[in-house]
Amino acid sequence: MANSIQKRLVEVTVQAVKELYNADILENQIALQATRKEFEGQITIVTFPVTRFSKSSPEQTGKEIGAYLQQHIAEISDFNVIKGFLNIVLSDAYWITLLNQTITAKDFGVFPANGKKLMVEYSSPNTNKPLHLGHIRNNLLGYSVAEILKAYGYEVIKANLVNDRGIHICKSMLAWRKFGAGETPESTGMKGDHLVGKYYVVFDKEYKKEIETLKAEGQTEDEAKKNAPLMKEAQAMLQQWEAGNEEVISLWKTMNSWVYAGFEKTYKQLGVNFDKYYYESNTYLLGKDIIQEGLDKGVFFKKEDNSVWIDLTDEGLDQKLVLRGDGTSVYITQDLGTAQLKYDEFKMSESIYVVGNEQDYHFKVLFLILKKLGKAWAEGLFHLSYGMVDLPSGKMKSREGTVVDADDLMAEMLKTAQERTEELGKTEGLDEASKAVLYDTIGMGALKYFLLKVDPKKRLLFDPNESVDFQGHTGPFIQYTHARIKSVLSKAEFDFDSAVSVPATISSYERDLIQQLGAFPETIEASAQEFSPAQLANYTYEVAKVYNKFYHEETILKAEDHDVKNFRLHLSASAAKVIAKGMNLLGIQVPERM
Repeated sequence: MANSIQKRLVEVTVQAVKELYNADILENQIALQATRKEFEGQITIVTFPVTRFSKSSPEQTGKEIGAYLQQHIAEISDFNVIKGFLNIVLSDAYWITLLNQTITAKDFGVFPANGKKLMVEYSSPNTNKPLHLGHIRNNLLGYSVAEILKAYGYEVIKANLVNDRGIHICKSMLAWRKFGAGETPESTGMKGDHLVGKYYVVFDKEYKKEIETLKAEGQTEDEAKKNAPLMKEAQAMLQQWEAGNEEVISLWKTMNSWVYAGFEKTYKQLGVNFDKYYYESNTYLLGKDIIQEGLDKGVFFKKEDNSVWIDLTDEGLDQKLVLRGDGTSVYITQDLGTAQLKYDEFKMSESIYVVGNEQDYHFKVLFLILKKLGKAWAEGLFHLSYGMVDLPSGKMKSREGTVVDADDLMAEMLKTAQERTEELGKTEGLDEASKAVLYDTIGMGALKYFLLKVDPKKRLLFDPNESVDFQGHTGPFIQYTHARIKSVLSKAEFDFDSAVSVPATISSYERDLIQQLGAFPETIEASAQEFSPAQLANYTYEVAKVYNKFYHEETILKAEDHDVKNFRLHLSASAAKVIAKGMNLLGIQVPERM
């Protein structure tokens, strides 16, 4: 949804080149950009590409095209040329109409349904331990990308592929059976995922003890790791699970149910949700028929030990195992099968996998294999690869001493939000229940905004203290701006349905704010097309910043002219609406007051 004035500028510039220089230039050769702050104007046309037709200097070319545009586009009130840049000044009437007819419309920033279906798969936890800081970035990214794509007109399915089987799950189960003395979430008061995670750590501790004992008896490190009784028992348990042993399956179901109950609490606190769950316990046998299909088509080949491979050396990759010699799956086998299952079930045109960048190679191989197998839908697969999240050392201790637990981090955020909010005296007149909601809104907003404002591909350093700054480039600053606008509208007893008044002129602060708000639809479009909430996050911050400048420089409630006051209130209401919509697409709530 290109901005209509920009579209018109490009069209009339093409016309100008034809009439002035008797030459044809393509629309995509006309470069537009925002006018630099130190010059007058809002949109700049780069004139260098036109000089080969005008046969004159960039400055002269700019003057000729500027004069032509001013004559043919009523919204242009003036122009100036700085070297090869033609700066266009749009009239007050243009900005007033943009607010009046476009920005205040109920459907502003809403794209029509595009008839396409898309799946976003995110979270993908293991059921042997709680969610951690890395999962938080994953969940927030996946949820926000899904919401932005929905706003852009897609029908979106949010999927979660749960890794609920394998040797790591058996380790927790075995440790609980041997050392748990019947502990349950109810008997301990622990969240189920934390309880199961505790036994994963217990397994590791006991296993290391056994390794040391065997090494003391003369075994090498590798031998000791293989021969440790606990590891042998865990492997036997996995075989029993795969053979359908009732006792093992029953324990597995019980402990998984504890974990799912724990995950649900974490997901609820994070504010994320899913339309469809897939479980590896149901999908791990899938893909074997695809392996056969690949053998029949000559895409795969067998080695002497009966294992099945694909040769990707022509693509600059290597040979990849897709099925073991004994007929058992490797990860890629079940990923091939699950990809087919998802497509058969939903027939979506695109599918986005939100997975950390340590899996870049895996997804390159997966997508390439599916394309080689002739799956037309594989063209729509995309790996949204994201970087690690680090914490400044010593900021937080985790329960296990290695990774930062998601629940611990969220609790820390709420505590920090409470301390900061009370320091600033922003809780006057609120009862305890309202305060608790406010701390949650600010704490979670700070966490989410800090993680989402950075390009997903970049590794980031998350500083809990910096994220709850009411003045910086943060979620709380944007939330506070929204609350400030709502306070102004409330004091004015503003009627949202009243007609927008048309003042005689507008100030540069009003115009800057209208211009910023007008870019909302194209920001949603860019964020959707690049699967990047960072664009929308940074845009929303700019709206808050430009609004605050307007608020400090212009009188709103005490404006003497009725039309000016009404216009500024509508402008404020529109800013609040865009901030709220932008933040909601990031999964962030904005308070009405604080």
